[in-house]
Amino acid sequence: MELSITHQMMLLFVVLLSAPALVTSFTPQPSNICRSTPTYQQNSFALHAAKRRGGAMARSKKQSSGSSKGGFDQKIEESAPSSKSDSIYSLPPLYDLAFGYRSYEDEVDFLLDAHEKYAKHSSKKESPRILELAAGPARHSLAALSEHPPSEVDSVVALDLSQAMVDYGLENADYELGAPGGRRDDFNYVNGDMRHVGDYTKASFDSAWLLLGSMQHLLTNEDIIACFSSVHNALKSGGTVVVELPHPRETFSMGECTRNGWTVPLVEDATDEDGEEKEYGELNIVWGDDGDEFDPVAQIRHFTVGLELIVNNVDDIPKDGDLSPLFLGMSEDGKSSVREVVPMRLFTLQEIDALARCAGFEMVAKYGALAEDVSIEDEDEAFRMVCVLRRLEK
Repeated sequence: MELSITHQMMLLFVVLLSAPALVTSFTPQPSNICRSTPTYQQNSFALHAAKRRGGAMARSKKQSSGSSKGGFDQKIEESAPSSKSDSIYSLPPLYDLAFGYRSYEDEVDFLLDAHEKYAKHSSKKESPRILELAAGPARHSLAALSEHPPSEVDSVVALDLSQAMVDYGLENADYELGAPGGRRDDFNYVNGDMRHVGDYTKASFDSAWLLLGSMQHLLTNEDIIACFSSVHNALKSGGTVVVELPHPRETFSMGECTRNGWTVPLVEDATDEDGEEKEYGELNIVWGDDGDEFDPVAQIRHFTVGLELIVNNVDDIPKDGDLSPLFLGMSEDGKSSVREVVPMRLFTLQEIDALARCAGFEMVAKYGALAEDVSIEDEDEAFRMVCVLRRLEK
Protein backbone atom coordinates (compact mmCIF):
# COMPACT_ATOMS: atom_id res chain seq x y z
CA MET A 1 0.00 0.00 0.00
CA GLU A 2 1.38 3.35 -1.01
CA LEU A 3 1.10 5.81 1.87
CA SER A 4 0.65 9.55 1.54
CA ILE A 5 3.26 12.21 2.11
CA THR A 6 1.70 12.91 5.50
CA HIS A 7 3.04 9.58 6.63
CA GLN A 8 6.24 9.91 4.68
CA MET A 9 7.03 13.08 6.58
CA MET A 10 7.41 10.92 9.66
CA LEU A 11 10.24 8.88 8.13
CA LEU A 12 12.59 9.83 10.93
CA PHE A 13 10.30 9.44 13.88
CA VAL A 14 10.17 6.37 16.05
CA VAL A 15 8.67 7.53 19.30
CA LEU A 16 9.69 6.02 22.60
CA LEU A 17 8.34 7.97 25.53
CA SER A 18 10.09 8.15 28.84
CA ALA A 19 9.17 10.50 31.69
CA PRO A 20 8.48 14.01 30.39
CA ALA A 21 10.86 16.85 31.02
CA LEU A 22 10.66 19.32 33.87
CA VAL A 23 7.27 20.91 34.34
CA THR A 24 6.74 24.31 35.88
CA SER A 25 3.02 24.78 35.77
CA PHE A 26 -0.17 24.82 37.72
CA THR A 27 -1.14 21.84 35.57
CA PRO A 28 -0.36 18.44 37.16
CA GLN A 29 2.16 16.77 34.91
CA PRO A 30 1.94 13.15 33.76
CA SER A 31 4.86 11.61 35.60
CA ASN A 32 4.31 7.85 35.77
CA ILE A 33 4.60 7.29 32.05
CA CYS A 34 5.90 3.86 31.18
CA ARG A 35 8.19 3.35 28.22
CA SER A 36 6.22 2.45 25.15
CA THR A 37 7.01 -0.26 22.67
CA PRO A 38 7.76 1.04 19.17
CA THR A 39 5.47 -0.47 16.60
CA TYR A 40 7.46 0.55 13.55
CA GLN A 41 11.02 1.08 12.46
CA GLN A 42 12.91 4.21 11.53
CA ASN A 43 12.65 3.47 7.84
CA SER A 44 8.90 2.83 7.98
CA PHE A 45 6.56 5.35 6.43
CA ALA A 46 3.73 4.57 8.84
CA LEU A 47 3.08 6.60 11.97
CA HIS A 48 1.59 4.89 14.98
CA ALA A 49 0.75 6.63 18.25
CA ALA A 50 3.16 5.75 21.03
CA LYS A 51 1.42 3.25 23.27
CA ARG A 52 2.11 3.70 26.96
CA ARG A 53 1.40 0.67 29.13
CA GLY A 54 0.52 0.42 32.77
CA GLY A 55 -2.54 2.52 33.55
CA ALA A 56 -5.56 4.21 32.09
CA MET A 57 -3.71 7.50 31.87
CA ALA A 58 -0.58 9.10 33.20
CA ARG A 59 -1.76 10.92 36.28
CA SER A 60 -0.05 12.71 39.12
CA LYS A 61 -0.33 15.81 41.20
CA LYS A 62 3.42 16.32 41.26
CA GLN A 63 4.33 19.84 40.27
CA SER A 64 7.62 21.60 39.84
CA SER A 65 8.18 24.96 41.44
CA GLY A 66 9.35 28.17 39.83
CA SER A 67 9.21 29.18 36.20
CA SER A 68 12.23 27.45 34.74
CA LYS A 69 12.22 26.85 31.03
CA GLY A 70 12.94 23.21 31.74
CA GLY A 71 15.61 22.92 29.09
CA PHE A 72 13.51 24.28 26.25
CA ASP A 73 15.33 26.19 23.58
CA GLN A 74 14.55 29.89 23.97
CA LYS A 75 14.32 30.07 20.18
CA ILE A 76 10.94 28.38 20.32
CA GLU A 77 9.68 31.69 21.63
CA GLU A 78 11.84 34.05 19.62
CA SER A 79 11.83 32.57 16.14
CA ALA A 80 8.56 30.68 15.87
CA PRO A 81 5.59 32.57 14.49
CA SER A 82 2.99 33.79 16.94
CA SER A 83 -0.56 33.94 15.68
CA LYS A 84 -4.10 32.85 16.32
CA SER A 85 -4.19 30.69 13.21
CA ASP A 86 -4.73 26.95 13.13
CA SER A 87 -1.02 26.25 12.61
CA ILE A 88 -0.67 23.87 15.57
CA TYR A 89 -3.64 21.83 14.38
CA SER A 90 -2.48 21.88 10.77
CA LEU A 91 0.54 19.74 11.73
CA PRO A 92 -1.25 16.58 12.88
CA PRO A 93 1.84 14.32 13.16
CA LEU A 94 3.46 16.68 15.69
CA TYR A 95 0.21 16.95 17.63
CA ASP A 96 -0.06 13.16 17.56
CA LEU A 97 3.47 12.74 18.90
CA ALA A 98 2.92 15.33 21.62
CA PHE A 99 0.06 13.36 23.15
CA GLY A 100 1.37 9.89 22.38
CA TYR A 101 1.95 9.21 26.08
CA ARG A 102 -1.74 8.48 26.54
CA SER A 103 -2.89 4.87 26.65
CA TYR A 104 -5.75 5.06 24.20
CA GLU A 105 -6.70 1.40 24.56
CA ASP A 106 -7.13 1.69 28.33
CA GLU A 107 -8.97 4.98 28.01
CA VAL A 108 -11.39 3.46 25.50
CA ASP A 109 -12.02 0.60 27.90
CA PHE A 110 -13.03 3.18 30.50
CA LEU A 111 -15.25 5.04 28.03
CA LEU A 112 -17.07 1.88 26.97
CA ASP A 113 -17.45 0.71 30.56
CA ALA A 114 -18.88 4.11 31.55
CA HIS A 115 -21.45 3.88 28.77
CA GLU A 116 -22.39 0.34 29.76
CA LYS A 117 -22.76 1.39 33.40
CA TYR A 118 -24.68 4.64 33.02
CA ALA A 119 -26.69 4.43 29.78
CA LYS A 120 -30.34 3.55 29.92
CA HIS A 121 -30.45 0.67 27.49
CA SER A 122 -33.47 -0.43 25.54
CA SER A 123 -34.80 -3.93 25.99
CA LYS A 124 -32.83 -4.99 22.94
CA LYS A 125 -29.17 -4.47 23.76
CA GLU A 126 -26.95 -3.64 20.81
CA SER A 127 -23.28 -2.75 20.48
CA PRO A 128 -22.87 1.04 20.68
CA ARG A 129 -22.39 3.45 17.83
CA ILE A 130 -19.82 6.06 18.88
CA LEU A 131 -19.47 9.73 17.96
CA GLU A 132 -16.12 11.38 18.75
CA LEU A 133 -16.13 15.18 18.60
CA ALA A 134 -13.05 17.30 17.93
CA ALA A 135 -11.32 13.98 17.40
CA GLY A 136 -7.90 15.22 16.20
CA PRO A 137 -5.82 12.22 15.07
CA ALA A 138 -8.82 10.03 16.03
CA ARG A 139 -6.77 7.75 18.23
CA HIS A 140 -9.65 6.92 20.58
CA SER A 141 -11.92 6.13 17.64
CA LEU A 142 -9.36 3.86 16.04
CA ALA A 143 -8.56 2.11 19.32
CA ALA A 144 -12.27 1.43 19.83
CA LEU A 145 -12.49 -0.32 16.47
CA SER A 146 -9.11 -2.05 16.43
CA GLU A 147 -9.30 -3.39 20.00
CA HIS A 148 -13.01 -4.28 20.17
CA PRO A 149 -15.04 -6.60 17.93
CA PRO A 150 -18.34 -5.54 16.33
CA SER A 151 -20.19 -7.17 19.21
CA GLU A 152 -18.68 -4.53 21.53
CA VAL A 153 -18.41 -1.49 19.22
CA ASP A 154 -20.63 -1.26 16.17
CA SER A 155 -19.12 1.77 14.41
CA VAL A 156 -17.51 5.18 14.97
CA VAL A 157 -17.97 8.57 13.36
CA ALA A 158 -15.29 11.15 14.15
CA LEU A 159 -15.70 14.88 13.57
CA ASP A 160 -13.15 17.70 13.57
CA LEU A 161 -13.06 21.30 12.35
CA SER A 162 -9.52 20.92 10.94
CA GLN A 163 -9.41 19.37 7.48
CA ALA A 164 -5.74 18.51 8.04
CA MET A 165 -6.71 16.47 11.11
CA VAL A 166 -9.48 14.73 9.19
CA ASP A 167 -7.14 13.76 6.35
CA TYR A 168 -4.53 12.54 8.81
CA GLY A 169 -7.08 10.53 10.78
CA LEU A 170 -8.36 8.86 7.62
CA GLU A 171 -4.82 7.88 6.66
CA ASN A 172 -4.29 6.41 10.12
CA ALA A 173 -7.53 4.48 9.73
CA ASP A 174 -6.41 3.06 6.39
CA TYR A 175 -3.22 1.82 8.01
CA GLU A 176 -4.57 0.57 11.34
CA LEU A 177 -7.98 -0.82 10.36
CA GLY A 178 -6.95 -2.50 7.14
CA ALA A 179 -8.51 -2.68 3.73
CA PRO A 180 -12.18 -2.07 2.96
CA GLY A 181 -14.38 -4.98 3.87
CA GLY A 182 -13.32 -5.14 7.51
CA ARG A 183 -13.35 -2.70 10.42
CA ARG A 184 -12.29 0.11 8.10
CA ASP A 185 -15.86 0.14 6.82
CA ASP A 186 -17.07 0.91 10.34
CA PHE A 187 -15.17 4.20 10.58
CA ASN A 188 -15.99 7.55 9.04
CA TYR A 189 -14.35 10.93 9.62
CA VAL A 190 -16.08 14.16 8.66
CA ASN A 191 -14.93 17.76 8.62
CA GLY A 192 -17.37 19.79 10.68
CA ASP A 193 -18.32 22.00 13.62
CA MET A 194 -19.28 20.20 16.85
CA ARG A 195 -21.94 22.83 17.50
CA HIS A 196 -23.85 21.57 14.46
CA VAL A 197 -23.42 17.79 14.36
CA GLY A 198 -26.65 17.25 12.45
CA ASP A 199 -25.29 19.22 9.49
CA TYR A 200 -22.65 16.55 8.86
CA THR A 201 -24.19 13.22 9.84
CA LYS A 202 -27.77 12.01 10.08
CA ALA A 203 -26.84 8.87 12.01
CA SER A 204 -27.98 8.25 15.56
CA PHE A 205 -25.47 7.33 18.23
CA ASP A 206 -25.36 5.64 21.61
CA SER A 207 -22.41 7.52 23.09
CA ALA A 208 -20.45 10.68 22.30
CA TRP A 209 -16.91 11.50 23.41
CA LEU A 210 -15.46 15.00 23.81
CA LEU A 211 -11.92 14.43 25.06
CA LEU A 212 -8.48 16.02 25.47
CA GLY A 213 -9.99 19.26 26.73
CA SER A 214 -11.44 20.02 23.30
CA MET A 215 -14.52 21.70 24.76
CA GLN A 216 -12.20 24.45 26.00
CA HIS A 217 -12.29 25.89 22.48
CA LEU A 218 -15.95 26.79 23.04
CA LEU A 219 -15.58 30.10 24.85
CA THR A 220 -19.20 31.12 25.45
CA ASN A 221 -22.17 29.48 27.15
CA GLU A 222 -24.12 29.85 23.91
CA ASP A 223 -21.55 27.79 22.02
CA ILE A 224 -21.45 25.10 24.70
CA ILE A 225 -25.23 24.78 24.85
CA ALA A 226 -25.31 24.65 21.06
CA CYS A 227 -22.78 21.80 21.12
CA PHE A 228 -24.63 19.88 23.84
CA SER A 229 -27.99 20.41 22.12
CA SER A 230 -26.54 19.23 18.82
CA VAL A 231 -25.21 16.09 20.49
CA HIS A 232 -28.53 15.58 22.29
CA ASN A 233 -30.28 15.49 18.93
CA ALA A 234 -27.78 12.94 17.60
CA LEU A 235 -28.00 10.57 20.58
CA LYS A 236 -30.49 7.83 21.21
CA SER A 237 -32.68 8.02 24.30
CA GLY A 238 -30.63 7.22 27.41
CA GLY A 239 -27.34 7.67 25.54
CA THR A 240 -24.20 9.01 27.19
CA VAL A 241 -21.67 11.78 26.68
CA VAL A 242 -18.20 11.73 28.24
CA VAL A 243 -16.47 15.10 28.55
CA GLU A 244 -12.80 15.36 29.61
CA LEU A 245 -11.45 18.72 30.80
CA PRO A 246 -8.69 20.07 33.04
CA HIS A 247 -9.41 19.71 36.74
CA PRO A 248 -11.10 22.79 38.29
CA ARG A 249 -8.12 22.98 40.62
CA GLU A 250 -6.30 24.70 37.78
CA THR A 251 -8.73 27.61 37.77
CA PHE A 252 -8.85 28.17 41.51
CA SER A 253 -5.11 27.74 42.12
CA MET A 254 -4.06 30.09 39.34
CA GLY A 255 -2.27 33.06 40.86
CA GLU A 256 -0.30 33.64 37.69
CA CYS A 257 0.24 31.71 34.50
CA THR A 258 3.37 29.57 34.42
CA ARG A 259 4.92 27.18 31.92
CA ASN A 260 3.68 23.68 31.34
CA GLY A 261 5.87 21.57 29.09
CA TRP A 262 7.24 18.14 28.37
CA THR A 263 9.65 16.45 25.98
CA VAL A 264 9.15 13.46 23.69
CA PRO A 265 12.49 11.76 22.91
CA LEU A 266 12.78 10.25 19.43
CA VAL A 267 14.58 6.93 19.58
CA GLU A 268 15.89 4.66 16.86
CA ASP A 269 14.45 1.17 16.73
CA ALA A 270 17.93 -0.36 16.61
CA THR A 271 20.38 -0.09 19.51
CA ASP A 272 23.95 1.18 19.34
CA GLU A 273 27.12 -0.90 19.69
CA ASP A 274 26.67 -0.97 23.47
CA GLY A 275 23.10 -2.17 23.24
CA GLU A 276 21.74 1.22 24.30
CA GLU A 277 18.87 3.04 22.68
CA LYS A 278 20.00 5.90 20.49
CA GLU A 279 18.08 9.14 20.55
CA TYR A 280 18.18 10.91 17.20
CA GLY A 281 16.03 13.88 18.16
CA GLU A 282 13.27 15.18 20.35
CA LEU A 283 10.00 17.03 20.29
CA ASN A 284 9.64 19.79 22.89
CA ILE A 285 6.12 20.84 23.80
CA VAL A 286 4.96 23.97 25.60
CA TRP A 287 1.25 24.04 26.47
CA GLY A 288 0.85 27.26 28.40
CA ASP A 289 3.70 29.61 29.25
CA ASP A 290 4.84 32.23 31.72
CA GLY A 291 2.84 35.41 31.40
CA ASP A 292 -0.09 34.00 29.43
CA GLU A 293 -3.04 36.35 29.67
CA PHE A 294 -5.82 35.07 31.94
CA ASP A 295 -9.25 36.68 32.17
CA PRO A 296 -10.76 35.56 35.51
CA VAL A 297 -14.18 36.99 34.61
CA ALA A 298 -14.54 35.08 31.34
CA GLN A 299 -12.40 32.21 32.69
CA ILE A 300 -10.35 32.26 29.50
CA ARG A 301 -6.60 31.73 29.36
CA HIS A 302 -4.74 32.63 26.20
CA PHE A 303 -2.48 29.60 26.06
CA THR A 304 0.90 29.89 24.39
CA VAL A 305 1.31 26.62 22.52
CA GLY A 306 4.68 25.73 21.06
CA LEU A 307 6.11 22.66 19.35
CA GLU A 308 9.82 22.41 18.57
CA LEU A 309 11.20 19.47 16.62
CA ILE A 310 14.95 18.86 16.83
CA VAL A 311 16.86 16.32 14.72
CA ASN A 312 20.37 15.60 15.96
CA ASN A 313 21.83 14.73 12.57
CA VAL A 314 20.67 16.96 9.71
CA ASP A 315 21.88 14.32 7.25
CA ASP A 316 18.86 12.24 8.30
CA ILE A 317 16.48 14.80 6.81
CA PRO A 318 15.13 13.58 3.44
CA LYS A 319 16.66 15.44 0.51
CA ASP A 320 14.17 14.54 -2.23
CA GLY A 321 11.96 17.14 -3.83
CA ASP A 322 8.70 15.85 -2.40
CA LEU A 323 9.17 17.15 1.13
CA SER A 324 6.43 17.79 3.62
CA PRO A 325 5.94 21.26 5.14
CA LEU A 326 7.54 19.93 8.31
CA PHE A 327 10.91 19.36 6.64
CA LEU A 328 10.63 22.35 4.36
CA GLY A 329 10.42 24.56 7.43
CA MET A 330 13.36 22.93 9.16
CA SER A 331 16.45 25.08 9.64
CA GLU A 332 19.94 24.04 8.59
CA ASP A 333 20.74 23.03 12.16
CA GLY A 334 17.87 20.51 12.17
CA LYS A 335 15.18 22.47 14.02
CA SER A 336 11.59 23.22 13.19
CA SER A 337 9.15 25.04 15.47
CA VAL A 338 5.71 26.54 15.52
CA ARG A 339 4.10 28.74 18.11
CA GLU A 340 0.69 30.34 18.49
CA VAL A 341 -1.67 31.71 21.11
CA VAL A 342 -4.88 29.73 21.62
CA PRO A 343 -7.69 31.06 23.84
CA MET A 344 -9.22 28.30 25.97
CA ARG A 345 -11.89 28.39 28.63
CA LEU A 346 -11.52 26.83 32.07
CA PHE A 347 -14.57 25.20 33.66
CA THR A 348 -15.95 24.20 37.03
CA LEU A 349 -17.93 21.06 37.67
CA GLN A 350 -21.10 22.95 38.52
CA GLU A 351 -20.87 24.89 35.25
CA ILE A 352 -20.78 21.66 33.26
CA ASP A 353 -23.72 20.32 35.25
CA ALA A 354 -25.80 23.48 34.66
CA LEU A 355 -24.92 23.80 30.96
CA ALA A 356 -25.67 20.11 30.39
CA ARG A 357 -29.09 20.51 32.03
CA CYS A 358 -29.86 23.38 29.67
CA ALA A 359 -29.39 21.01 26.74
CA GLY A 360 -31.32 18.04 28.15
CA PHE A 361 -28.63 16.04 29.95
CA GLU A 362 -28.09 14.97 33.53
CA MET A 363 -24.68 14.39 35.09
CA VAL A 364 -24.55 10.82 36.34
CA ALA A 365 -20.87 10.42 37.26
CA LYS A 366 -17.62 12.32 37.62
CA TYR A 367 -13.99 11.16 37.78
CA GLY A 368 -10.52 12.63 38.22
CA ALA A 369 -9.08 10.88 35.15
CA LEU A 370 -10.18 8.51 32.43
CA ALA A 371 -9.97 5.78 35.03
CA GLU A 372 -12.63 4.15 37.18
CA ASP A 373 -10.50 4.22 40.32
CA VAL A 374 -9.67 7.96 40.36
CA SER A 375 -12.12 10.14 42.25
CA ILE A 376 -12.38 13.76 41.17
CA GLU A 377 -11.84 14.68 44.83
CA ASP A 378 -8.56 12.75 45.11
CA GLU A 379 -5.92 15.41 45.76
CA ASP A 380 -3.07 13.09 44.85
CA GLU A 381 -4.38 11.32 41.76
CA ALA A 382 -7.04 13.51 40.16
CA PHE A 383 -5.74 15.85 37.50
CA ARG A 384 -8.63 15.85 35.01
CA MET A 385 -12.36 16.49 35.26
CA VAL A 386 -14.23 13.69 33.50
CA CYS A 387 -18.01 14.11 33.39
CA VAL A 388 -20.43 11.40 32.31
CA LEU A 389 -23.72 12.84 31.06
CA ARG A 390 -26.90 11.00 30.16
CA ARG A 391 -29.51 12.14 27.65
CA LEU A 392 -32.91 13.00 29.06
CA GLU A 393 -36.14 13.24 27.15
CA LYS A 394 -37.29 16.82 26.69
